[in-house]
Amino acid sequence: MELPRRILIGSTVIVGLGNFIQQLDHNFSRVAIISGEIVKERTQVISQKSMKDADLSEYKWFVAADATIIEAERLARALKRYSPDVIVGQGGGRSVDLAKMTAYSLGKSFISVPTSASHDGISSPFVSMKGSDKPYSIKAKTPIGVLADVELMSKAPHRLMISGCGDLVGKITAVKDWELARDEVHEYYGTYAANLAYLSAKIILDEGQNLVNDDLYGLRTVVEALISAGVASCIAGSSRPCSGSEHLFSHAVEYVAGKNSGLHGERVGIGTIMMAKLHGLDWEKIVETLALFGAPTRGKQINLTENEVVQSLVLASSLRPERFTILNREKLDKNKAASLAKSVKVI
Repeated sequence: MELPRRILIGSTVIVGLGNFIQQLDHNFSRVAIISGEIVKERTQVISQKSMKDADLSEYKWFVAADATIIEAERLARALKRYSPDVIVGQGGGRSVDLAKMTAYSLGKSFISVPTSASHDGISSPFVSMKGSDKPYSIKAKTPIGVLADVELMSKAPHRLMISGCGDLVGKITAVKDWELARDEVHEYYGTYAANLAYLSAKIILDEGQNLVNDDLYGLRTVVEALISAGVASCIAGSSRPCSGSEHLFSHAVEYVAGKNSGLHGERVGIGTIMMAKLHGLDWEKIVETLALFGAPTRGKQINLTENEVVQSLVLASSLRPERFTILNREKLDKNKAASLAKSVKVI
């Protein structure tokens, strides 16, 4: 197992980033920070002061573009010339994923500093990169540390936290798919990792109203749940406890409908509704919870046509044929897919 060695969550903890890096390893003297331009503008002054306070004089900022294989390769070339001891991914899912992939390709340590709560990549070793020959998340580098400043994260667009809630709810069906694979094809099933992922989803279902009513408490709880879910993947050694048929649907939507088809967690949430129905779970509770947070529950809310929803359902299982899910058992054709989506009012 590769697990984060240190996780710090709190308000204004970004001021201690330099000390956090030093506490992870006193030999870290050369730091590379990867972020987008907007995050750099918001955090550069305070991050630089934290480096100075920790006597980290050698650090360099690298501004990232889209999370693509080409951009990861560009960053790897630039960072190889700089030769850092540690790479910090500071920003949303895009910057964290690029830093994670770059650290993996260069064999460097990686620290995750998320500025939004949009998905469980905060603490997991998995990335989703455009331009990959695999239309799903791939393994990269596990962060040795995670620093999550909830006050900083609260300034991100609220839609990103909603997306994170959708990603968390998806663990309900991901765990059921893993159980099904254990029973049907004798796949390894890790009870502890599965329970940890399930707990991350259950707190969203059980505490939804409280989380909505208190901004900082709710955000911190979502962040803790996302980190726990990512750690579950670290323990399992795969994305199994966190990614099942609902994620395959999300990846299929991106393939069928393109980049204007909602955020990752929004697509996962909609997929979870349909996969829960196939599993015989309380899909109406999932709809109720997603709606409570303001997350989409219908395809048209993320610009999906009925045909695109159906196409995505039919395509989903073929994206990762080695991963057994409820879709392998149900074998949806266009008619069955349309019937499923209509039965839960996704279309």
